[in-house]
Amino acid sequence: MSFDAINSVTAAEQEARAATAEAEAKARQMLQDAENAGKAEIEAACVRADGELQELRRKAEEKIAAEARELAEIMEGRKAQLREQASAKLEQAASLIVERIVND
Repeated sequence: MSFDAINSVTAAEQEARAATAEAEAKARQMLQDAENAGKAEIEAACVRADGELQELRRKAEEKIAAEARELAEIMEGRKAQLREQASAKLEQAASLIVERIVND
């Protein structure tokens, strides 16, 4: 083989190694960029999820508070109704006691 052919093959091999090294470096950089982008997207999704969770929690607490107020109003009404019934029965009981005392 001639000296020029050997130099040509050696040069081609060096170019191939350089191209392979460059391609590997580019691939590593692309992989790193993709990982960084993925991590950033995950972090952004977590922030969005936290915001949505806080909003849902706030709405749930407002709904619970409204339902508690409504239930308290219902119970106050029921309590007043029971007091009226108890008062009426108290008057009936007092009348019955007085009647029995008078008749004895």
